[in-house]
Amino acid sequence: MSRESEFRPHRVVVLALDGLLPFELGIPHRIFGRPRDARGRLLYDVVTCSVRPPGPVRTDADFAVQVEHGPEILATADTVIVPASYELGPVFEEGVLTAELAAALGRIRPGTRLASICTGVYVLAAAGLLDGRPATTHWADADRFQRLFPHIRVDPDVLFIDDGDVLTSAGVAAGIDLCLHMVRRDHGTAVANEVARRTVVPPHRDGGQAQYIHRPVPDPQQATTTSARAWALGRLHEPIQLRDMAAQESMSVRTFTRRFREETGVSPGQWLTQQRVERARQLLESTDRSVDQVAREAGFGTAQSMRQHLQAALGVTPTAYRRTFRAEKETAALRR
Repeated sequence: MSRESEFRPHRVVVLALDGLLPFELGIPHRIFGRPRDARGRLLYDVVTCSVRPPGPVRTDADFAVQVEHGPEILATADTVIVPASYELGPVFEEGVLTAELAAALGRIRPGTRLASICTGVYVLAAAGLLDGRPATTHWADADRFQRLFPHIRVDPDVLFIDDGDVLTSAGVAAGIDLCLHMVRRDHGTAVANEVARRTVVPPHRDGGQAQYIHRPVPDPQQATTTSARAWALGRLHEPIQLRDMAAQESMSVRTFTRRFREETGVSPGQWLTQQRVERARQLLESTDRSVDQVAREAGFGTAQSMRQHLQAALGVTPTAYRRTFRAEKETAALRR
C-alpha cells in the first residue's frame, strides 16, 4: 500500500451544546482547519456535531447554529473538543450528565484525545474523565468548579493543562492557546507558528490566567518588566541572572520579581526556562546543529541540562523530538 493511500487527516469533532459561545465554537475550526503537510494536504478534518440529530443549536447570541452531524460522528473522532456553554443545566448545577449527553459521550472510542474550552470542562468532569487529574477552567469559575468536583486538582492560574489524553483550557481566548498547543504537540513548532501567524495571534503567550484576574489598577508611572524580557530574549544563549534582569528596569530584585509575576503569572526563572525550551524546539526542528550546540544556543549550557528540561516540559528527549518533527521535512526533501 502506498503512503498516499495510507494518509488520513486527524479528525477533530467539536461537540456543540445549546447555549454555546460562537467565538469558542469557531476556535477549533480556525486553528485546526489551517495546517497542511509538505504536499499541501490538510492535516486535520474538523467537523461539528450535536447531541441530537442534525439541526439548529442555540447560542448565547441572537442566532442559532445549524449543525450538520448528530452524535454518531463522535465515534469517528481522533480528538473531541467541548467548548463552553451557558445552558449546561444539571451538568453545571449538580455535576451530573443528562441522559442525552451521557449517550453522546458513550459513543467516543477509548483512547480518543479529549479537550475542553472554558466551562466545557464541566462536561468532562461530570463524565468522570478528570477524577484525580489536573484541570483548569475560567479563573472566575475555578472555585465553584473545585467545590463541585473535589476529586479534581484544579489549577486556576494556567492558560491550559495538557495531561496527555485529556486537555483543558481556561476561558475564552485560552482556547486558542490550547488548540495551538495541540497542533504544536502533533506537528511541531514550525507548523503551529505558521497557523498563529495566519490567525494573527502570538504562537505562545507568556504566563497564565493570573495576569488577567482583576486587581487594583497600578500607578501608571510604575515601570513594567517588558524591557527586561526583551533584553533577555536577545541573549538566551548567555547566563542571565535575576539581578541583571532587574537592573534593566532599575528595580530591586524583590520589586522586579513581584512585578514580573503580576505581569506574566510566572516567576522570572520559570519564564526563562519556557523561552529556552521554545528556542531549543525551534533549533531542533529547523537546523542540523548537534544537541550540544542547540543546548548552548538555547542557554541550557549542556546537553544533559537541556535533556532534563525538555523531558520535564515535553515528555521527550531532544533526539526523539527532532526525529518526530524533522521526519516530514526530510521526507519532503527526498521527494524533490
